[in-house]
Amino acid sequence: MEKNILEHGLNFNRRRFLSRLSLGLGSVALGSLMIPDLFTGGTEDAPFAPGVPDFAPKAKRVIYLFQNGAPSQLELFDYKPKLREMMGQELPASIRAGQRLTGMTSGQASFPLVGSIYDFKQYGDSRAWISDIFPHTAKVVDDICIIKSMHTEAINHDPALTFFQTGAQQGNRPSMGAWLSYGLGSENKNLPAFTVLLSRGRGDGQGVYSKLWTNGFLDSRHQGVQFSSGEDPVLYLKDPAGLNRFERRKMLDKLAEMNELSYQEFNDPEITAKVQQYEMAYRMQTAVPEVTDISKEPEEIIEMYGQDCRTPGTFAANCLLARKLSENGVRFVQLYHQGWDQHGNLPRDIKWQAEDVDKASAALITDLKQRGLLDETLVIWGGEFGRTNYSQGTLTKDNYGRDHHPRCFSIWMAGGGVKPGMVYGETDEFGYNIVKDPVHVNDFHATVLNQLGLNHEKLIYKHLGRRYRLTDVAGKVIKDIIT
Repeated sequence: MEKNILEHGLNFNRRRFLSRLSLGLGSVALGSLMIPDLFTGGTEDAPFAPGVPDFAPKAKRVIYLFQNGAPSQLELFDYKPKLREMMGQELPASIRAGQRLTGMTSGQASFPLVGSIYDFKQYGDSRAWISDIFPHTAKVVDDICIIKSMHTEAINHDPALTFFQTGAQQGNRPSMGAWLSYGLGSENKNLPAFTVLLSRGRGDGQGVYSKLWTNGFLDSRHQGVQFSSGEDPVLYLKDPAGLNRFERRKMLDKLAEMNELSYQEFNDPEITAKVQQYEMAYRMQTAVPEVTDISKEPEEIIEMYGQDCRTPGTFAANCLLARKLSENGVRFVQLYHQGWDQHGNLPRDIKWQAEDVDKASAALITDLKQRGLLDETLVIWGGEFGRTNYSQGTLTKDNYGRDHHPRCFSIWMAGGGVKPGMVYGETDEFGYNIVKDPVHVNDFHATVLNQLGLNHEKLIYKHLGRRYRLTDVAGKVIKDIIT
């Protein structure tokens, strides 16, 4: 018996604790509701103790509006009149300096520079340059911080997208939302800490896959829960045919007892995580229909987001749902909007995309602000890399495409302790290289964690003998953009 205690350590003591509460070893799930971190932290495999921030957070939650496919910064935020002046001329070799190209343009005989066909104007106290195709974003420019000096090593979509979401270019790592779920837990025990929403625009899109919201090697309860646009926002929540709510409760209790027998035998914490997931699904049966119902939203809110928000699965609908999920305590809401992969027909396709996302993105900022939620909610907008200053393929007066460009691109952040009305970083006059205040993906991750009260160097999980972080062995907080 003594040997068993020594072997199982803290897990054995937790089981005894539950027994003495007269909950029984079959009621592990109830224990987890009463003590959310009963089965996490404080062990050799999880040296970070979850649930408590390292310092006072500026933000409580995150809404990430990911623009999948890589929006062209040169058509949206990074105004470069030099490219118009030199339209059709060759990109100087001194600017490219032999930097890596994709297989789609490496064989081109020339690299003709191309400026945006859309005009830019300055807005707000920051005098930030915003494209004419983003008129609604222009109205909230004093509420956002535009970072024009993002960069990454990944030059193709899948590794670049995976890098932004997980901190690594290869798969099977925990996503950012999973790390936050692990680090901070949930604010609402009736809803998951991490949810995922998908939409698709009218342009060419890159696919998104469940590996982007995976829990990786963390407990499975930290995986993102995907909400769909169908009749059932979350699949398999309804009671099976012929089974009422009371019978479902009895079934879950019996299942918990059976799982506890397995836990006693194998001492695998993933068993308890599964029980917690069953309990979460049971509680979500009531919470999800309520939070996804927009019928009680005032007409002025519907109009603010646009009538598309009445259609489930659109970007506008997902922005409104993100606000509702966030105000109900969901820690990390991840939106993926596909359609930004514009290697050809860029002027047409990017205008379509702008029409889909501009109004709703700005509405989300305004809506959160008027509800007093923006200060505690960090909103992020951006893609996985940028677009080249030269045309891919044939250049004509009104039509061109742009290839992948990881060297510099733009994103914006708002709320959650990020300085509003600010433009950070600069690129050269060709929009090809960063000349001031570079921000790497690792720095971005470190800053997001910092705003939620987490030191990125301490948010660690040990797996297969190695200690992992979202920022791996790099990353620094961008102190100049935070209050």
